[in-house]
Amino acid sequence: MLKAKSFLAIDCGAHTLKLAGFELNESGGLRLKQYAFRTLGAEGMHDATRGQALTNALEDALKSFSAPAKIANICAPGYQVFSKFVKLPPVDSAKVTQIIEYEAQQNVPFPLTEVVWDFQIAGTHPVTGELEVLLVAIKSDVVEGLYQLGERAGLKVSVVDVSVAALSNAFRFNYGDLTDCALLLDIGAKTSTALFYENGKIFSRSINVGANSITQEFANEFKLSLEEAERIKIEKGFVHLGGAYEDPDDPHAAAISKIARQVMTRLHMQLNQTIQYYRTQQGGSMPARLFLSGGASIMPFTAQFFGDKLGIPVDYFNPFRNVQIAPEINLEELAKVAHSMGELVGLGLRNLAHCPVELNLVPHSWKRIQEFNQKKPFILATLATLVVVAFCFGYFEKRLVEAKSRELETVESRLAEPQSLSQKLVDSLNEVKDAKAKSDIVRGWLEERFVWAEVLAGFRDCLLATEQETEKELGRETGIWIEQMSPELPKSDTGSGIIQIRRPPKSSSSMTPATGTGGSTATNVAGSATNVVVAEPQITHVNLRVRALQVLGIPDGNAKLAYKFLDNLKARPSLFDTNAPNPTEAKGTVNVESNTFYFDVVVKLKRPITL
Repeated sequence: MLKAKSFLAIDCGAHTLKLAGFELNESGGLRLKQYAFRTLGAEGMHDATRGQALTNALEDALKSFSAPAKIANICAPGYQVFSKFVKLPPVDSAKVTQIIEYEAQQNVPFPLTEVVWDFQIAGTHPVTGELEVLLVAIKSDVVEGLYQLGERAGLKVSVVDVSVAALSNAFRFNYGDLTDCALLLDIGAKTSTALFYENGKIFSRSINVGANSITQEFANEFKLSLEEAERIKIEKGFVHLGGAYEDPDDPHAAAISKIARQVMTRLHMQLNQTIQYYRTQQGGSMPARLFLSGGASIMPFTAQFFGDKLGIPVDYFNPFRNVQIAPEINLEELAKVAHSMGELVGLGLRNLAHCPVELNLVPHSWKRIQEFNQKKPFILATLATLVVVAFCFGYFEKRLVEAKSRELETVESRLAEPQSLSQKLVDSLNEVKDAKAKSDIVRGWLEERFVWAEVLAGFRDCLLATEQETEKELGRETGIWIEQMSPELPKSDTGSGIIQIRRPPKSSSSMTPATGTGGSTATNVAGSATNVVVAEPQITHVNLRVRALQVLGIPDGNAKLAYKFLDNLKARPSLFDTNAPNPTEAKGTVNVESNTFYFDVVVKLKRPITL
């Protein structure tokens, strides 16, 4: 929790950037000082231009603020965040983090090296004792962009939160007195969030239905630009109540109302499935009340639509129920957009007190900067100590020279002491050299620990590229995978290069079929390899056994698939050495077994790994 008296909250939505300035009031509560909304336009819908659109919108919004704060909390857009509630078995608290990291590897749809992720233990199941954990992740480049967004605006980013956490904190802060199960439905531009609150516990699910679907379908039907369709939707749009209700005379309004009802119906179906999942899998109750939030929820008759469908009371979420409003703010204007400011209030609460859900998606580069800043006082103190020591040593030498000049007759008797000091200095320098040599070794180990991850990612890319290219070339689905992989320590290696196969002419293949036992066939892939003599044990080669689905009905189909995989290996010279003076070929034969075949390859690493 920060101690700054005033701070900013920035919600980077899919369609709109929202900015709010908060401060701590006299009683230690939260006070809204000012706010601003800026539409991102068409540029905000495309990843290539979204960063500049956010920068322009934030700079323009800050211009409307009087004396804005320099500390900011940012909420990442919901459609770019992966969030999931997972259950963990009851284990010792010391093993919880390790198990959660394993769950993250299984659930996050990206390699953990490419994302920034965090978790929050939401509670314990009352019957089974299982831990309920909220797991969130976001691509590293996205969260880096959010930090750069604040940096370009001259702001210090303190927290990068996610919508589900910010909404949860805001809802609990304002409606903590509710006794029955409540459901908050946040309808955004690209996605919607269903948040359940019951007896102090939360559960949420993201739904891939948003108000942009209305705009897109309306624009397609009337051949309009997205900007024009969005403008008409805001001016004339409403949710059709169905049944015998008469359509409006305006064709645009009539079309939008029906499209809006279709989209809301899809949202209601997904919401119903989420409610059933919450009740059956999470042991929750049927919501007794629905709260609407988000920019799209303000469309006329949205509340009536969900009230009729769910059969429960529907209200609009008021995130300022327990938040003080500065007197200079127009309350009527605020009331029009208050329902869509839940994330902003949740961000503001992170500076007020400890929140029930506290996530912070700090990118790896910024973590390193923060760690360096934490060490900086110690580094400065060390440097200051070294300066003092150097000054004292210099002063001592100066006094020694002066003493020698004044008492030349006693030089021989005084040489013993400086000689002793000189020997100690030499010993100290030797110790420093030894320490540096050891640190160089450790640094090399640290640099090499990422090589395996890069090599494995390279193999994966080669397999995916081979499948895509052969499917396109051969016109059928193919499958290829690595069945076995093992490193080897060569006795000597004077050349460099990945395994290469001499390419056959297009009319025939150089792979000569051979008859094996049991009626199976094999294709000989001859080759030779060279070794490099290394000064210390290194892993220079990796043996692969690659298996693939047999390509039937196409001449030399198996060989083509094998060559394509080797071509993809050679296309990555940064990982695998491709400039061997004595190129070698695949190891052994291509063996066909039933519907699959396999071949062995010896791959030479571009960068050997020292043991």
